[in-house]
Amino acid sequence: MSQKIYVGNLGYSVTDSTLATKFAMFGTVESSKVIIDRDTNRSKGFAFVEMSSSSEAADAISGLNGTEFEGRAMNVSEAKPMAPKSNSSRW
Repeated sequence: MSQKIYVGNLGYSVTDSTLATKFAMFGTVESSKVIIDRDTNRSKGFAFVEMSSSSEAADAISGLNGTEFEGRAMNVSEAKPMAPKSNSSRW
């Protein structure tokens, strides 16, 4: 079963493919997605990587958390599920 990983503190030059290449040394990367700001079309500085197994994900987390990538120390951890959105208005 695949497992999703949160990757924070990324440099703005990191792409989906460079991130996938970095994580591939720990196993099979099913997907990698750098989150882009829709207004500026620039990276928000974080991403999600999906590994094919939880053991590969654990290896990637322990092997990459705190390591430097493209000039910044990455924060790598297990992704937490999104909180449900409420239908109430902000006002």
